Amino acid sequence: MKRCAVCTLLLLLLAAGVACAQATLLLTTEESPPYNLRQGQEIGGSSTEKVRELMRRARQPHRIELLPWKRAYELALEQPDTCVYSTTRTSEREGLFKWVGPIAFNEWVLFGRSEGGIRLSTLEDARPYVIGAYLGDVREEYLRSRGFRVESVPSDAQNPRKLAMGRIDLWVSGRYDGPLLIAEAGLTGSVKALLTFQRTELYLACNRQLPDGLIGELGRHAAALWREGLAAAIDARYERAATPR
Repeated sequence: MKRCAVCTLLLLLLAAGVACAQATLLLTTEESPPYNLRQGQEIGGSSTEKVRELMRRARQPHRIELLPWKRAYELALEQPDTCVYSTTRTSEREGLFKWVGPIAFNEWVLFGRSEGGIRLSTLEDARPYVIGAYLGDVREEYLRSRGFRVESVPSDAQNPRKLAMGRIDLWVSGRYDGPLLIAEAGLTGSVKALLTFQRTELYLACNRQLPDGLIGELGRHAAALWREGLAAAIDARYERAATPR
């Protein structure tokens, strides 16, 4: 009887372990082409394709939700079995998550009016000016923490128009999303890139309660995507599509 009871207990523990390992992950992200975007009824983008491939290789059940960035980020901080992407990895954020990647790269750019007369050689040259930023974005955090004059809005799409109207002097955005937002606002030719001042790595940032074994497995698959050339091929395809014509 004791032997049967022990066997039953072991089977229950094994079943519980399998159930835990197969818990469905919630992957949160924002609308930020070319990394993450809505394509009809689906969520796509270069980072999304890579993340889906990581989950496929790990046989990890998951679902993806497209949310405002602040909400997407906070869910991954607070909720078990949740990760957020494409997240810039910084020293300030290092201990907040378990990290998988990098899954993508970005460059931070200051944009200005084409006829505005502002010339920037270094980031310090931007210190006298009011800089438009996206609320909750890492670039906003970076500039604020260094004492720059930052004016934030809940949607980055508002900033090109604010810049063109002279309500801000500069605008901080990314290498890809900035030109796309400028084109969508019909301001190509009126707003231009003035300074690229940072290159960053983007990751899948996971709640700290996720098992180290799963994080390690996903990390190995992420490294394999770059080693095989698949990640670079995905990036190249989306970069061509993201370049305004």
